[in-house]
Amino acid sequence: MIRLKWSWLVSLLLVLTLAGCGGGEAPSMQEDAAMEEAPAGPPAEPIDPETVGAITGSVAFEGETPRRVRIRMDAVPACTESNPDPVYSEEVIVNDNGTLQNVFVYVKAGLENRTFDVPEQLVHLDQNGCVYHPHVLGVMTGQTLHIMNSDPTNHNIHPMPAQNREWNKSQPPDTAPLREQFPRPEVMLPVKCNVHPWMKAYIGVLRHPFFAVTGTDGAFSLEGLPPGDYTIEAWHEKYGTAEQTVTIGEKETQEIEFTFSS
Repeated sequence: MIRLKWSWLVSLLLVLTLAGCGGGEAPSMQEDAAMEEAPAGPPAEPIDPETVGAITGSVAFEGETPRRVRIRMDAVPACTESNPDPVYSEEVIVNDNGTLQNVFVYVKAGLENRTFDVPEQLVHLDQNGCVYHPHVLGVMTGQTLHIMNSDPTNHNIHPMPAQNREWNKSQPPDTAPLREQFPRPEVMLPVKCNVHPWMKAYIGVLRHPFFAVTGTDGAFSLEGLPPGDYTIEAWHEKYGTAEQTVTIGEKETQEIEFTFSS
């Protein structure tokens, strides 16, 4: 009788254990991405195009202009042959007008009650002359990044995200472009080439389209913003970040300026 009771108890414990462990499979990458693309929050408010405004400005640089470092590609003949002129690091580029290039400027806060369609337009990242072009770029979550290899040598694209899944893909010359997406917001996401250690790029991934990268004039423009209060952040790979709060009214354009110092 005691032996029968013990057998019954063991069977009961086994059934409970199996029931508790059921359905324990980890979510797939697709399921994980789907959850990220549909965050919980208040209903989206439509944007009235008759009321939108803009935030414009520039990024100034103060201090002694750093000397740009020459990139040595001598060990890779295909890279040197693609660059008859010297190639320099893009880490810090100060324009002739005292402004700074490659600063990623975006709306950090103020759009939480809005949703935006993912553009069908591709965002291009090229490997040309053994350098990433552009050096800094932005995409929306779920938007397709179109990666090309215009060089006669093999490259290796290796994003190193903190919020998205890491991947590492080889891209030989004369092969089809790679197409990738990032489901989670992340500012900024570094990219490197495992074959050529000097190759670096940075990608800003956002849920909205209000971002810009400063160019040869150091200017930026965030257009089509609905009236409201915003936090604007400027990011630079060496000098870090700076923030400003801005309020824009209907059809209003506000101008701001960021300054980074050496």
